[in-house]
Amino acid sequence: MPGFTKKLTLLFVISIVVVALSYQFLLKPQYAVPILMYHNIENGENESLYVGKRNFSQQMAYIKKYGYNVISLDELVAGIKNKRNFKHNTLVITFDDGYLGNYTNAYPILKSYDFPATIFLISNYIGKDKEFLKWPHIQEMLKNSKITFGGHTRNNIYLPDAKDKGILENEISGCRKDIQARLNTRVDYFCYPAGGFSKDIKKIAEQSGYKGACTTNRGFNESGIDVYALRRIKIKDSDFGKNPLSFWFKLSGYYNLFRKAKNPY
Repeated sequence: MPGFTKKLTLLFVISIVVVALSYQFLLKPQYAVPILMYHNIENGENESLYVGKRNFSQQMAYIKKYGYNVISLDELVAGIKNKRNFKHNTLVITFDDGYLGNYTNAYPILKSYDFPATIFLISNYIGKDKEFLKWPHIQEMLKNSKITFGGHTRNNIYLPDAKDKGILENEISGCRKDIQARLNTRVDYFCYPAGGFSKDIKKIAEQSGYKGACTTNRGFNESGIDVYALRRIKIKDSDFGKNPLSFWFKLSGYYNLFRKAKNPY
């Protein structure tokens, strides 16, 4: 019996060593800072676009409670360029399209936790639809140095469908010009609608003056990877509330390893 106990102990120790080595050499190098992607913080049926205020509040409370390090998109990009090793509890928060709910519901919660976030704006939608932000809302949020704004085209077109370079430049560069003119501030980051991009589209984004660009699950954000194809993770209304493990996994930094990357075009 003592011999059997020794064998079990040895097997246990070997298992621990194997798990530790697997993490160190196989899993750990695959870590990528999760960039969370939200759209409208409002009640709605489409989980791709809506996360309710209550669930969003619970998600942010969870992030705060468990000590996650929320950094700006700018800090992430600078770190990637400098090959910085981020702590494994780091994350970035982004919002697409510029919905009114970003101001009425998300902003007070972000402000209460002092979390930075980037909101990508469709410049021709601002102030022209009741669902979207107005310029005074954006100007008010801009006074909080934690909130920054990026470009998301002028008209929310799917860029790979636009074969004319002039149209692409108008949507990508024109959007940046619109926002900078209205806000009198630099716009450093771009977001491809529906995540669609190509080498030529990335080049136009770079030539337009953006320091980086975000996609969906069509790019990558490990150290040394192209900062004009930053991969993000969509957060749904069901995350945390109905599926707490799902939210935890999306914050882990390893979520991208278990989902299929889409063709960027």
